[in-house]
Amino acid sequence: MVRRIVIVGGGSAGWLTAGLMAAEQRAGVQVTLIESPDVPPIGVGEGTWPSMRDTLRRIGVSESDFFRECDAAFKQGSRFNRWVDGGAQDYYFHPFSMPQGYSEVDLPAQWQAQHPHIPFADLVSYQPHLCVQGRAPKQPATPEYASVANYGYHLDAGKFGVFLRKHCLEKLGVQYVPDHVLAIRSHDNGDIAALQTREHGALEGDLFIDCTGMQALLLGQHYGVPLISQKHVLYNDSALAVQVPYPAADYPIASQTSSTAQSAGWIWDIGLPTRRGVGHVYASGYISDDQAEAELRAYIAQTSGQTDIPQPRKLSFSPGYRARFWHRNCVAIGLSAGFIEPLEASALALVEMSASMVCDELPADRAAMDIVARRFNEAFTYRWERVIDFLKLHYTLSRRRDSAYWRDNTAETPERLAELLTLWRHRAPSRNDFNRIEEVFPWASYQYILYGMGFRSEFSRASRPRDAAIADGYFREAASLTRKMLGALPDNRTLIHHIKQHGLQKI
Repeated sequence: MVRRIVIVGGGSAGWLTAGLMAAEQRAGVQVTLIESPDVPPIGVGEGTWPSMRDTLRRIGVSESDFFRECDAAFKQGSRFNRWVDGGAQDYYFHPFSMPQGYSEVDLPAQWQAQHPHIPFADLVSYQPHLCVQGRAPKQPATPEYASVANYGYHLDAGKFGVFLRKHCLEKLGVQYVPDHVLAIRSHDNGDIAALQTREHGALEGDLFIDCTGMQALLLGQHYGVPLISQKHVLYNDSALAVQVPYPAADYPIASQTSSTAQSAGWIWDIGLPTRRGVGHVYASGYISDDQAEAELRAYIAQTSGQTDIPQPRKLSFSPGYRARFWHRNCVAIGLSAGFIEPLEASALALVEMSASMVCDELPADRAAMDIVARRFNEAFTYRWERVIDFLKLHYTLSRRRDSAYWRDNTAETPERLAELLTLWRHRAPSRNDFNRIEEVFPWASYQYILYGMGFRSEFSRASRPRDAAIADGYFREAASLTRKMLGALPDNRTLIHHIKQHGLQKI
């Protein structure tokens, strides 16, 4: 019987997994997390999807406490600057809210026919306008986790791991072993039997979850499951990260992650209540570390006027994912399963999806484990491939030709994405293209990126005469909602201050 679950590694991945496993597991199952005091967490993943609201609620976290202890802010989507042609006025939004009427009528066809001069997201959704005005996605009276506009979070990843650990230990009964793994002991059949630790001896388990980051101590090093490189598709392999203070305590907090394209990569900009998290993701084959740092410092000086910033922290990674994620009685979650790049903040979302599936499908005994593992591997191979397609879409559609990096980025397009782009020349992305119940990115997200990047379709299907009127009704509905929300929603800093002072109403 699967009774003892041992999670190796802490940070956001380890403690989110521990929280989900402990909050909803059957009686008799014990969750233990071992975390080496010698290995600090990477701690730069600061953006989440709206799914994090469900995850935190599922493990019993107070959203008010989360805001107070994790330096959290609201995220309502992403803004992409200078990705299309590099011009100063080149930007578009990928909001978290779906277009008004997106499942009722062919909005892209009617947008292109009626209002091609208006950016697609600005016409079909209120949320880009909330982001431009720095509005929060809810009101002070809106209960915890409820929303007026769909939202995720920006957060301090280091504080988030500490917050989750405290909750797991005090509220969920997770056993915590702060120790270093020295060796891995195996059963005769090849399963992991126990982890030999420096101070606590052997820790036995029935299922081992590898959350050891890029070192992949169990799945990668012990079992030798290889990383399938994606560097031929997505070139970025380095990042420089730095924390930038606000020039004043009441400085506005951005409602979105901003991504600004550079000569050989892009710069993220995330607003927290106490600071900005800024970093340059780049391809080391196209630009040196010194050049990348110079571009990062120039961006910070331009956006804040600050030139005296700390030395950025250098991170290196190999873009790719494991050939298998669940092997024998070991499953990898988080960076041990793979990493592509931080564009669109898919890393924590994949942690949530992985931990949820392990939790929901936890095999009762070893006989069922191989069946569950096969299903898990199939599901997440598909999901990682869709992440790669979606991220590559941003690069493939760019018209920038000012550097070899941008010129080369159109040379390698995944086969499935190339097929979809052929179809989308004559119709919009639809549910027929992404028909799984839990797609990583819904087809509306593809529409936001496709048409935000300047793609135009030659719609071959004749529209029904009433489609124009129906679509126009939804366009007017989005405009009406925009006016109402801008008049009713506070700015981010005002609402976050209220939450810290008074908290939010419980649902």
